[in-house]
Amino acid sequence: MSEKTSVADKAVAAGFAAGWTLVPYLPQKPTAAAFRFMADRVWHRRGRSVRRLESNLSRVTGLPVGSAELGEITRAGMRSYFRYFHEIFRLPSMDRAEVVRRTHVTGAEHVHDNVAAGRGVVLALPHMGNWDQAGAWLVGVGHPFTTVAERLKPESLFRRYVAFREGLGMEVLPLTGGDGHNFGTLATRVRRGGVVCLPAERDLTKSGVEVRFFGAVTKVPAGPPLLAVQTGCALLPAIVYFDGDDWGIDIHPEVPVPAQGTRQEKVAALAQGLADVFEKGIAQHPEDWHMLQRLWLEDLTR
Repeated sequence: MSEKTSVADKAVAAGFAAGWTLVPYLPQKPTAAAFRFMADRVWHRRGRSVRRLESNLSRVTGLPVGSAELGEITRAGMRSYFRYFHEIFRLPSMDRAEVVRRTHVTGAEHVHDNVAAGRGVVLALPHMGNWDQAGAWLVGVGHPFTTVAERLKPESLFRRYVAFREGLGMEVLPLTGGDGHNFGTLATRVRRGGVVCLPAERDLTKSGVEVRFFGAVTKVPAGPPLLAVQTGCALLPAIVYFDGDDWGIDIHPEVPVPAQGTRQEKVAALAQGLADVFEKGIAQHPEDWHMLQRLWLEDLTR
């Protein structure tokens, strides 16, 4: 790692440490306004991440890059993204009953009924809204769960994120650098009737499954559909978004494993089924989709 990158990573880690230390003790409205101001500043500068978000949202909305309407959606997207960070700094100090009360959920029965019947559940979701808050809601209604986290740099930031999520009641497995048995651990959890939550619209492993997504090809993680094929657990797509000052979660019915086909064909069918649900949810809440990276295969070569 270069010295420049190392300094930048340390600065980011220090910023997160300050956020978790200070923000919970400051008034909510002024700090929320400060995060919106920072989001607007970043949007006005139109750096690489903002331009990528705008390009991604252009695929979602069909609006041309550079149009005023798309620009406003992108601005709302940056505000949504910064709201996520403001909220995660406050989340550890929030009353769990308040988190549950302010989370408006449709389809919760799909989780409750399967778990009550002793059947494991995999909740698959895109990077939307405040997925950590959604996890706090899930724990708050009686379903502690296991998830996998991308290994952030520097290591101190990754450890803080893990500690934050464990403090909310999650079991966190590192995507890389762990014992190498993540899939086996996840399979064990759902075979015992537990719940697993996994991000599922961006492949970070280079071994993803190709799907059609907003009219172009991308790769999504193979893990969620493969768990359903291998273990018989319920694969439930979930859409997470901001609902005014509160939060919304739409938990969709199970994507069923096809009765016929090879394991590879079944995994591909489930992956496409997830992508289809994600497509509709993101189209309904485009400003809450926090995709600031390249996603579609044709964009990866540009």
